[in-house]
Amino acid sequence: MLRTHTCGELRPAHLGTSVTLCGWADRVRDHKGVIFIDLRDRWGRTQVVIGPDSAPEALAAARAVRAEWVLAVEGVVGARPEGTTNPKLSTGAVEVVCRTLTVLNEAVTPVFQPGATDLPGEEVRLAHRWLDLRRPAMQDNMFLRSRIVKIMRDHFDELGFIDVETPMLGRSTPEGARDYLVPSRLEHGSFFALPQSPQLYKQLLMMAGFDRYVQVAKCFRDEDLRADRQPEFTQLDVEMSFVEASDVMGVIEGLVKRTAREILGLDVALPLPRLTWDECMERFGHDAPDLRYGLEITDLTALAGESDFRVFRGAVEAGGRVRGICVPGAAAKFSRKDLDDLTAVAVEGGAKGLVWLKAEPDGGFSGPVAKNLAAIADRLKTVLGCGPGDLALIVADSFEVTCKSLHMLRKRLGAQLGLFDPKAMHFSWVVDFPMFARDTETGGWASMHHPFTAPRPGDLDLLESDPAACRAVAYDLVINGSEAGGGTIRIHDGATQEKVFKLLGISPEMARERFGFLLDALRSGAPPHGGIALGIDRWVMLFGRLDSIRDVIAFPKTQKASDLMTGAPSPVDTRQLVELGVRVVVPPKPESQKAGG
Repeated sequence: MLRTHTCGELRPAHLGTSVTLCGWADRVRDHKGVIFIDLRDRWGRTQVVIGPDSAPEALAAARAVRAEWVLAVEGVVGARPEGTTNPKLSTGAVEVVCRTLTVLNEAVTPVFQPGATDLPGEEVRLAHRWLDLRRPAMQDNMFLRSRIVKIMRDHFDELGFIDVETPMLGRSTPEGARDYLVPSRLEHGSFFALPQSPQLYKQLLMMAGFDRYVQVAKCFRDEDLRADRQPEFTQLDVEMSFVEASDVMGVIEGLVKRTAREILGLDVALPLPRLTWDECMERFGHDAPDLRYGLEITDLTALAGESDFRVFRGAVEAGGRVRGICVPGAAAKFSRKDLDDLTAVAVEGGAKGLVWLKAEPDGGFSGPVAKNLAAIADRLKTVLGCGPGDLALIVADSFEVTCKSLHMLRKRLGAQLGLFDPKAMHFSWVVDFPMFARDTETGGWASMHHPFTAPRPGDLDLLESDPAACRAVAYDLVINGSEAGGGTIRIHDGATQEKVFKLLGISPEMARERFGFLLDALRSGAPPHGGIALGIDRWVMLFGRLDSIRDVIAFPKTQKASDLMTGAPSPVDTRQLVELGVRVVVPPKPESQKAGG
């Protein structure tokens, strides 16, 4: 080793010890001929002093050093002079008095200083990710990720799970998002697909008798991105045989409790709360509700149907819903502009508008449509639970639109009004999801989770008679309003699987072509089995109390699925395309893009 100690290791117990440190020059300061260098590595920082007592060669070398140069320093550990200690550093009571300084590598002036507080925008940092990853905050995120993954591995190892790697090159199967395709060089016109999940492989492992499987799996989905989504992501993939939903959830609850204790020092009470999908949609408008605060949705449909307000009556007569939330004490806090902003949020959620009412001290409502609701005002207040000074926000539309718009309002208000402790952690399960939902493009049925999800035993007959009423044995783990994991009990008999395929518009011929191996395995003695996938990137983001998933991935993509550092995706040369039997067709740009350059 070139060094004897790390830059975060030295303490007063090392006083008088000869040491050699290696690292990057974080800061260089020249105080009247005495040069101070803060030497940094992944372990921390140590102050190095090069002064008159140092060798002339060391002093000459130190004068040339600039930020981010890579150095080796040999010297003796000394105590910092009284009044110059730094309690913010673990090494802040000592310094290394340099005897020799070796420049291992010079560095050009960095685009930004990793230790600076005035950082450039994210695009600049992503383009120079190697510099960004030198920042202590980013390194802390990577260490946190490593700790959480180790906790996961230890937890499942102790429970007798076997870690099995599944293929990265597989067959394209419908799982709800677009596949990333890999052309075959040996079979022109045929493609592999990068896995959206190891779903079918882990089910086959159960049919092979492995009983308990776990894998830290890299997955790929070609979908639109958000702050908590990436085209390539990592999940903890779990599958178990001879289990029911409560067994899988119990194993994950143990992991939640262990992770919260070891990472945050929190004692999470078990079992975690469980809400049905129907309850979540009615009370919160979303299947991953943030339960750190209230603002629950109230149904006002029956009452609205009695009003003279045409907007409400029209929505009810069209089979829609009228629903609202009461925001305690907010009437005086929101100006007309603020209320216009909230209206814009509701419209973004699909609503045609937003009715707002301020509950006045005299018992009435004020607002643009208050007079239209005068006849039901008292009952409206009672049903909403509004008191003087409260603000009522109401949306009239289809159930789906009222859910989306009120969920977005609830989320906006929770953050804007500071209704929750940002350090709080709330864990819950959402269960009993619908088996199917209508595909907005085709009008046919689509799986709410995936085509291999088992219906509740009591709903099996509904597969053919009333698919909309059929419920799945599905369960999602929700942390602070984010889906942190999702799982189901799987179909373990071929006949039921074929019924589900048929309902999804997958003909017997197509099912045999795409999933013949699965159908054969199901008929070869498949045990009852189920599992779950936990989003590791999202877990780290949530336990690290961070806002972006990109901050917990070493080399993430942008929201346009590009790598600013390497320039991926990029064109490839014609020779490669010829070998693969691929011809590239670039569609012409729309006129609007041409005009914009």
